[in-house]
Amino acid sequence: MRRYFSKFIHSPIPFNPSNSFPVNFEMGSYCTTRICNLQSLFKGKSSDYSTGTSVTSCDSLSEEKPKDNSVSDMLVDSFGRIHTYLRISLTERCNLRCQYCMPAEGVELTPKPQVLTKAEILRLADLFVSSGVNKIRLTGGEPTVRKDIEDICFELSSLKGLETLAMTTNGIVLARKLPKLKECGLTSLNISLDTLVPAKFELMTRRKGHEKVMDSINAAVDLGYNPVKVNCVVMRGFNDEEICDFVELTREKPINIRFIEFMPFDGNVWNFKKLVPYSEMLDTVAKRFPSLKRNQDHPTDTAKNFTIDGHKGQVSFITSMTEHFCAGCNRLRLLADGNLKVCLFGPSEVSLRDPLRNGAEDHELREIIGAAVKRKKPSHAGMFDIAKTTNRPMIHIGG
Repeated sequence: MRRYFSKFIHSPIPFNPSNSFPVNFEMGSYCTTRICNLQSLFKGKSSDYSTGTSVTSCDSLSEEKPKDNSVSDMLVDSFGRIHTYLRISLTERCNLRCQYCMPAEGVELTPKPQVLTKAEILRLADLFVSSGVNKIRLTGGEPTVRKDIEDICFELSSLKGLETLAMTTNGIVLARKLPKLKECGLTSLNISLDTLVPAKFELMTRRKGHEKVMDSINAAVDLGYNPVKVNCVVMRGFNDEEICDFVELTREKPINIRFIEFMPFDGNVWNFKKLVPYSEMLDTVAKRFPSLKRNQDHPTDTAKNFTIDGHKGQVSFITSMTEHFCAGCNRLRLLADGNLKVCLFGPSEVSLRDPLRNGAEDHELREIIGAAVKRKKPSHAGMFDIAKTTNRPMIHIGG
């Protein structure tokens, strides 16, 4: 096994106490001291509109730990977090060029022979699911540009133990592919849309296609997806004045609008001045919709979720920059080139493709994965440190 670790583990990150909280290092203790101390994440302005308390207490988090041995130790990090959610990037290719995802000149793509094949994706997915992963999300690039997307969905949905097969997509070609994808087992959808103004859509994505995305959202609703999640990255001076217009989409349809704080990645020219913090977005929505009420969130939720009286849908906020949710993180990422990434904002990666192609058996792959998970930090760095850290463009990582 040591030959695999020495050859395929890349960029180890030293533990940095300045980017962490006091922790209880006892293995198997899912309720760490750090988690207890992070209950303040959901206080402040957000509590002004809250009728339910987010589930962040130690008792509540303890209840989430499986009572049986269904989750392998491979998926448990050194702080007791259980990783049952795997995001798989199927491709780095995309039919849009969104400004927050890649630089204007584009990015160098991984050569096709180095991208995971369908068989390799399915083998690794089966290994994760048999170890306790119960949710898989397909990302990209743009996952729908992969020609075997339907076959991949069908095979993944057949894995014993998998409860949710989700996909994040830009919606450009989704409307015509969605009926077949649903037949193949796709159970949940996130569609990215950052503006309701076609001209601004073209400016942001450097491509046309706004009407196609709206058609895809409506097609998803018509096919019974509930909710249809719409991801909106909010940037000051570009679409922050559209926040309430987006919320209006939730009035008559089961749409969950998810406002995302602008995050730094290589090549997206992140600037703090472009960041619209959660507290500001929340105030904007609450002033226009005074019946806004906070839901009781699951401990592993990335979003802070709200309902509005009389609306069929919901409103959510993903606050990675101003109020991180690392304490309840249950996510791992398998990149298109076969690298495993345990934290979205961490540069450390380990290749699963290389040992897989060199004949590694499942137990060897599990040890590589388990070692990477155990090295996961208690939390990611602050936004300004992230902005200075070398990381991949979002299109390489997977949205």
